[in-house]
Amino acid sequence: MPTNHHRVREPDPEPYDESSLTKAESVQVEVLSELDEDEERDRHRLELRVERAFCEAGKALAELRERRLYRSTHKTFEAYCQDRFGFTRRHVNYLIAGSQVVENLQMGTIGSQILPTSERQVRSLIALEPDEQREVWQQAVEASSGKVPSGRIVKGIVEQLKEKPLALAKGYCQVGDVFTLVRLEGKEKKYNGCWVIATEPRDFTIIVEVHDTTLTVKPENLNKIDSPEAHRQLPQILQRIRRVREVPGFRDRAAYAMLEHMGKQTYLTPLEEKILQVIEREYGVEDVEPEVGS
Repeated sequence: MPTNHHRVREPDPEPYDESSLTKAESVQVEVLSELDEDEERDRHRLELRVERAFCEAGKALAELRERRLYRSTHKTFEAYCQDRFGFTRRHVNYLIAGSQVVENLQMGTIGSQILPTSERQVRSLIALEPDEQREVWQQAVEASSGKVPSGRIVKGIVEQLKEKPLALAKGYCQVGDVFTLVRLEGKEKKYNGCWVIATEPRDFTIIVEVHDTTLTVKPENLNKIDSPEAHRQLPQILQRIRRVREVPGFRDRAAYAMLEHMGKQTYLTPLEEKILQVIEREYGVEDVEPEVGS
């Protein structure tokens, strides 16, 4: 007698739940173990090797070419690189030139230790002068919110540079010129509106003294103060403020607030001058002759 075979229906697979994957990932993060000091050091060292791999390759290729260490097996360096590494002549030249760019950035990176991690990121910089390389790279890092910029971002800034050359700071000011800071961003934003004194014009940047620190800025961050009185008085006011701030144990919040205020005034009113004298007496730095600039 024929038997009816009933096919058992298997349950439908559970729908894909992206949130469950996120939860699983978060759980995985929670169970990760901490690294000890040696492991942290090794991780940092190995990460640097990964990041600088193309730079190390470029330096090694440059030495192989300079010392002609390929001569025992190949007549030309180009043939050696093609046979040994599968590198074309153009790629080898990019690696060598790129490593030289990175070395330049390491020597003079402005306010940042963010360095390239691939040859393509620096390819557009090769034809630039060293100072231009550093300036363009810094702009690219800023455009990438403090991260390693892509080659596309770097190339875009280089193209802008060709249309509008960078302002030469050395032709913009002289030592002792006074300015007001503008358009600063990030941690230095708080100094916008402060007056500063130029102490070292470089090729594309200027080192300036503000009331409580030293900054490296660009010409576009400076508005010139043309007042002869400001040129005469501000260096002395800076000296007086610095002398008070450098006194061991300087912590009084009222004095601190007043000095911050004076760091934004291009002259002192008679009352501000009296207040500064009181602060100087309090901290025992009265030997600088005061000068009212109302």
